[in-house]
Amino acid sequence: MTFVSTLESHGCGALRRERIEILQINVGKVCNQACHHCHVDAGPKRTESMDRRTADRIIALLQNTPEVETVDITGGAPELNPNFRTLVEESRRLEKRVIDRCNLTVLLEPEQEDLLDFLRKQQVAIIASLPCYTAENVDKQRGRGVFERSIRSLRLLNEAGYGKPGSGMQLDLVFNPGGASLPPPQQALEREYKHHLRENFGVEFGRLLTITNMPISRFSDQLVRLGKQEQYRQLLANSFNPETIEHLMCRSLISISWDGKLYDCDFNQMLGMPAMRRGSIWDIDSYSPLARDEIHVGNHCFGCTAGAGSSCGGQLS
Repeated sequence: MTFVSTLESHGCGALRRERIEILQINVGKVCNQACHHCHVDAGPKRTESMDRRTADRIIALLQNTPEVETVDITGGAPELNPNFRTLVEESRRLEKRVIDRCNLTVLLEPEQEDLLDFLRKQQVAIIASLPCYTAENVDKQRGRGVFERSIRSLRLLNEAGYGKPGSGMQLDLVFNPGGASLPPPQQALEREYKHHLRENFGVEFGRLLTITNMPISRFSDQLVRLGKQEQYRQLLANSFNPETIEHLMCRSLISISWDGKLYDCDFNQMLGMPAMRRGSIWDIDSYSPLARDEIHVGNHCFGCTAGAGSSCGGQLS
């Protein structure tokens, strides 16, 4: 059973992009953490990083594509890229909503003392990874002491207004399962997160987004070591939910890599599966022509369509 044959059996046909609302920019693999579930294989020893010429070209094309509403910046730790703030400032100048995919602990890194103030002034929405509300589970996935530093950062964000009701400063958290399983129902888990973080640490946030771990890169290697790779892939395939198809993020998103190549999503980017019939940002004059393109799919796409579905915005159905 393949993802393509599964689509055909449900009468779905080839996936196509319906519109371009979100421009997701992966500025590189440099990160201050090296998480076990990371599909990017990011870490402190990685050197791949977007240069200024590429960042400027991305903004020039954005200016020519008024239908894009949101610029979603990810990494690695995107804030460590020297062009991160330029991308934010120029996107905001064009009146785009900007999302920062933040690992929280980057706010405490040397030379990032003014980062929180910058994000607040630019009204950047923050989607932050916190794979559990307990120290044991977070440190197991992300490294010793990461939970404590994450809580410190969340408190700083709350003090700046992020996550506070009525503030207009978006702070959402992301949950990833600790092992080879699907995420639990998003709303119920969100209630647990809010209760534990409020009662134990005085932390507030907006939404919890549950995201299925993709069997790619570092998480795939972990599954192989545990002898669970085939079992997990079968779980994803057996859990296919056709109701997720119309909500898939790739149908309204374009992904750009640190070197300017074009992809249908960040997962395809990490697998080296470029957008079909497209090359890089140097081959187009705007992002508009990518609307209605066929989407490059593979068996990893079962990860987004399993159970209640998964995307960068959390549960799909």
